[in-house]
Parts: sequence; structure tokens; C-alpha cells
Amino acid sequence: MLTLGVPGSGTTAVMIGALSLYNITPGPMLFEQQPDIVWGLIASLFIANIMLVILNIPMVRLFTRILAVPNWALVPVIAIITAIGVYAVHATTFDLFLMIGIGIFGYILRKLDFPLSPLLLGFILGGLMEQNLRRALSISNGALEILWASPISMGVWALVALMLTLPLLRIWRRRSAQRRALADV
Repeated sequence: MLTLGVPGSGTTAVMIGALSLYNITPGPMLFEQQPDIVWGLIASLFIANIMLVILNIPMVRLFTRILAVPNWALVPVIAIITAIGVYAVHATTFDLFLMIGIGIFGYILRKLDFPLSPLLLGFILGGLMEQNLRRALSISNGALEILWASPISMGVWALVALMLTLPLLRIWRRRSAQRRALADV
């Protein structure tokens, strides 16, 4: 995540979001521009691992009992603690309603088996993509041809088109195979 600037999991995506809030862009230049942040993060992760070993070995039984708590008792406690944390930041009810709305939206996405990774990538990389689109359009004086003028951009557009059509082609082939199997029976 630090070297490439691409999140590998949900946790690293949240870390990239937190770093971008402080105008820190993860990537290869981060090691040159702000080595104190990089090595401080690596040192803190090392110390955190040592502390986890020290704390986890004697408290394994307690942690396994926490896992036995049923969801109907655990979820309301987590929701209350989250609401207190959200309200403590700005002390506005709008933030609470926003938290509830995002929670409902997340619940709907989970019930529809929507993967979380593309949503996190879009949330984190969306701002960077928008900035670079604005930069490209300002360089070209607003001409949209810059988005498909070079061979590299045409190759990227072709890959995007391929990535969008392959799942549809796969669904179509599966359905036609099912229809043929039903027709044969």
C-alpha cells in the first residue's frame, strides 16, 4: 500500500483514505518526500505486533468468550458506541442521520451480495481520478479528445470495454447452455 498506493484490502483502503485526508499520497515518492511518516508507520506496526503478542497470550480465554456473545446483543452495543463517536466529532445530528443512512445502504449492499472492495476503491480513488480528469481537461483547454487520442488511452478503453463485456458474455453462454440442457431433456 505504501509503495504502490493501491489498497490490497479494506483495511489498507481505509488507511489510504486517512492519509489522503492529510494530503499524503501513498506511492513510490512517499519514501523520498516523507520518510519520517513511512518509517514511523512501520515502527508503530512493529511495536503494535509486539504489544499484541504480550496482550493476547494471557487473554486468549477472555477473547474467546467475547466471540461467544450473540449478534443480537453485540450489534446494538456497537451501534451505540459508533453513534457516540460520530456525534462527538462535530456534535451535529446531520452526522448521525448520515451514519444511519450509510448503515442502511451498507446493509442493502450486503443483502444483495455486493462486493465491498470495488466500493472502497471507488471511494478512495475517485477523488484522484477526478483531479486527474480536471488536470487533463485543463491542459487540453477542455477538449475531450485527449481522453482517447493516444494509443495508450485507446488500449485502456479497449481493456475497459473487454472487462465490461466478458461478464455479460459469460452470463449469456451460461444461460444458453441451460436452455440447451432443458431442450435436450
